[in-house]
Amino acid sequence: MKRLTTLAAGLLASASALFAAAPSGYYSSLDGKSGEALKNQLHDIIFSHTQLTYSSLWNYFPQTDAYPEQVNGRVLVWDMYSDNWNTRRYYYYGGTGGLNREHSVPKSWWGNSGSTNSDIEKFLAGTDLMHLFPSDGNANMAKSNYPLGEVDVPTYDNGVSRVGYAVTGQGGGSSRVFEPDDAYKGDFARVYFYMATCYQEYTWKYTYMFVDKSQSYLSLKPWAYNLMLEWARQDPVDQKEIDRNDAVYRIQGNRNPFVDDPMLMEYIWGNRQGQKYSADHPTGDPELISPVQDSELDFGEVAIGSQQHVDLLVKGVNLTGSIQVTIYRDDAAMFKAQVKTIAASNANTADGYKLRITYTPTAIGEHKTRLVVSDGGLTGSVGVQLKAHCLAVPSLSQLTAYNATDITTTTYHASWSEAPETIDYYVLTRTVYSGSTATTTEYQIEENVCDFDDLQPGDTHTYSVQSSRLGYLSVPSNTVTVTSSGVTGVEGDKRLVVASYPDGVVRIICSEKLANLRIYDAQGRIVHSQPAVEPDELLTLPLGVYILTVDGCTHPVKLTVRK
Repeated sequence: MKRLTTLAAGLLASASALFAAAPSGYYSSLDGKSGEALKNQLHDIIFSHTQLTYSSLWNYFPQTDAYPEQVNGRVLVWDMYSDNWNTRRYYYYGGTGGLNREHSVPKSWWGNSGSTNSDIEKFLAGTDLMHLFPSDGNANMAKSNYPLGEVDVPTYDNGVSRVGYAVTGQGGGSSRVFEPDDAYKGDFARVYFYMATCYQEYTWKYTYMFVDKSQSYLSLKPWAYNLMLEWARQDPVDQKEIDRNDAVYRIQGNRNPFVDDPMLMEYIWGNRQGQKYSADHPTGDPELISPVQDSELDFGEVAIGSQQHVDLLVKGVNLTGSIQVTIYRDDAAMFKAQVKTIAASNANTADGYKLRITYTPTAIGEHKTRLVVSDGGLTGSVGVQLKAHCLAVPSLSQLTAYNATDITTTTYHASWSEAPETIDYYVLTRTVYSGSTATTTEYQIEENVCDFDDLQPGDTHTYSVQSSRLGYLSVPSNTVTVTSSGVTGVEGDKRLVVASYPDGVVRIICSEKLANLRIYDAQGRIVHSQPAVEPDELLTLPLGVYILTVDGCTHPVKLTVRK
């Protein structure tokens, strides 16, 4: 990012000295390596880190994305997706007020669809703060799971985020792309370089930008890494990124190497490919890479009577003896470390040692204690604050699954009623009946909609939904059945469906690309038109009543846009 207000730049500069830099030995193993060996070694350095709980993510944003000022003593977080209140920052409500937990690399790309809930939780990427940012809800919905790219014809533009049809040669097969503001393009590029390195062993479900390592050790398609190189060069690292990198490191124990040394991208993808990299040499003294002094580990929200485990990364270099682990003070009785001693041979490895800490609350409320790591040849000790919030067992309402819409021979749109209470996510249970085989899969979904593209002739699909909160599930909804024959006689009557969302956002629901969209106001005047409209395209309209029609649609749609 390269543009800051004068006030923000000054405050960030004055605060930078408070944050830790990479330890002297953190990148020493890169010395003399090039090409694939260099990228593999980077992967080994950054992949192993503390996996956070999903419910705790809200609590970390004021540390990782704090805007360098407050209003009336209230914390603001930096929103790189919108221009709310003309300040590119958001009041922090801890998960309410229109703020989303946004995966800059969409979760669906690495197998959210087709994976069970338990499998999803095994993926470190799901809660990796390095690519998770607070985002305005409408901008997040418009961004969807589109790849990064440059927009040729926009379909959504809030002044910071643009979504639309990609320029020629970009998109990787996706008709639309997400283009961040120029001030943040370098930030996103360096995050994508991190993801392409940290998770290079993943098999990607969607390959708009990423490729499996078996195809190329670069992990990114040429159009993608060339664009990311261009963005990163034009928008160099600034204090905001440095501070965020330090904050994430204090929380989960790893760093983004492309922020620490932006030239690394040139050695792997850019104009220094094949050259040997030279890193600073370590001092040889015992040093603890993770955890960091005075860092905080948040267990998130946990229901009374339940447990929450977090695996804290304990990693060092040149440790000469066993590490001692002690938990004491305040609510220490509710937190327990799996072991009290860690051998130097385990902590000195590239992966470090994952110390399991278990929180078992015995009372409702906020709880905290302190974990201390000592010995091992270290000078002094390192302290970490442990904190958690125990809540009552949630009461969850039964949801209603709606009949599938937008049915074609291969696709359909599933939706269901929105949970009236606070939840963590929805769980959709789907069974595919193909011949004599029945396959059941669970999907973890943020919104109350989901699209499927794997309907086959002769197959039958069923789905039901539940809400999830603190590990508890609501009673399953009714079950909906979908068959490919459902398209017969439906497409002509239900070809165009429109959904309205807050702040004038309108979603076009159709089974295929449609031509000549016209939108009329209540007086019959055309207020908007465009030559084509894509399935699930988003538009923004002022408050009012409208009539929408497209070529070939025999039933125009009436729409009321409310606040």
